[in-house]
Formats: sequence, structure tokens, C-alpha cells
Amino acid sequence: MKSIKNSMLLLMLLSGIWAGAQKIATRTGNIKFEASVATYEEITSENKSVSAVLEQSTGDFAALALIKGFRFKVALMEEHFNENYMESETYPKATFKGKLDGFDINKITTTPKNYTLKGDLTVHGKTKAISVIAKVYKSSNGLVINGNFDVKPVDFAIEVPSLVSKKIADKIKINYNFLLVK
Repeated sequence: MKSIKNSMLLLMLLSGIWAGAQKIATRTGNIKFEASVATYEEITSENKSVSAVLEQSTGDFAALALIKGFRFKVALMEEHFNENYMESETYPKATFKGKLDGFDINKITTTPKNYTLKGDLTVHGKTKAISVIAKVYKSSNGLVINGNFDVKPVDFAIEVPSLVSKKIADKIKINYNFLLVK
């Protein structure tokens, strides 16, 4: 009986390891955004601690960025971003959950290949379906997924006071870069 229990335990552990082997992830993904308007002060920020995971067998992809992880060159700008615009105490994270259409891990090489990444982006408590192009390729350290897209603050109920509305772009440029490993 003890041998059967040990065999079952070993089988469950190996099944869990095999299932987990299909997922690759990072906790050091990078998201940059720019909301600058010509002739006004540069508005850029970067978050270097974004978590992301890819299920290699299905192409399912998810990412999570803590809003307070975005860093600005100007401390006051960072404070306004967190308190007045993103309300990071109330909405502490941004998430994406979706899928790389037609993803096949066996077709990934060191040459970047474009995939359509479709899913739901949740920012400031509002969710919007998006579809963007993601470049996917192998690197010496893992699998890279990167790309860019635009979002509008109004789509996520982010209010920009009229006093500064001319200084902040209507479309925010988002760049993302993830190196996913086992």
C-alpha cells in the first residue's frame, strides 16, 4: 500500500512538473509609455518589473503591471500620475489576458515572427478588448515577445483636467518587451 501511495505521489509530482514546463514567464518585463506633446515637457515612464506568462501549448498570454512601478524622470510627475490620473491606491494594477493567434512554439526561431495578440486590457478599473501585433522570437536566454500599441486615457475613464489637457497626448504610446524563461 505504501508503494502505491509513493507511486501516486511521484506520478502527481511528475504530472505537475510536465504541465508547468509548458509555461514560461518573467517578473522583469518592461513597459514604457509616452504621452508627450510637441513643445511641452516630455511625459515618459518605464516599469521594469512587469510579470508575464505564456502557455506555450496554447498561446495563452497574461501580464500584470503594478501602477506604482512606473518611474518618471520628474518625481512630481510620478506623484501626479499615481494620485490624480491613475489613482493607484484604488486601481493598483493593470492587467492583460489574451492569446497569440495561431501560436506554434515549434515554428519559433531567432527571426522575429508577427502574431496577433488579442485579449482584454484592464486599466484604471476599466476593461477594453484590444488586438495588437506582437513580435515573437527565440533568444539565447528564452523567448522574447515585444511590440507597441496606443491607448486613449478616455477609454479607461482616466480624466485629464482641461488645464493640462493640451500638454498630454490624446493617444498614449505603449511599448512592451518580455523575455520569458522556464
